[in-house]
Amino acid sequence: QAQLAQSGGGRVQAGGSLKLSCTIVRRTFDPTAMGWFRQVPGKEREFVGRITTSGHTYVADSVRSRFTITRDNAKNTMYLEMTDLGREDTAIYYCGAKRGISSSENPDNYEIWGQGTQVTVSS
Repeated sequence: QAQLAQSGGGRVQAGGSLKLSCTIVRRTFDPTAMGWFRQVPGKEREFVGRITTSGHTYVADSVRSRFTITRDNAKNTMYLEMTDLGREDTAIYYCGAKRGISSSENPDNYEIWGQGTQVTVSS
């Protein structure tokens, strides 16, 4: 069974940067897109951005000027580079993978998920 393994995250001061990784482990799953979401307690999972297998990216308006999504196909890994972090970016960040042409902004369309990683931004 395919899995996604996340790494990165942690605590950073406001204005700082972090890079998250998401690797497809035991790949028996060929996604059409991989995405990043984040979630804070009591709220729904929020779309951050996605990248397709062909490398096309789409990042949510709220973070587009600060977040970048890339991937290394040879390593089966997707990255989320976050800069100029603010307290509002504090959340658990999840990566997911999906197949097909359904909306990449809807978390219900993702078939597998990483374990999540905490990002905490302090002032």
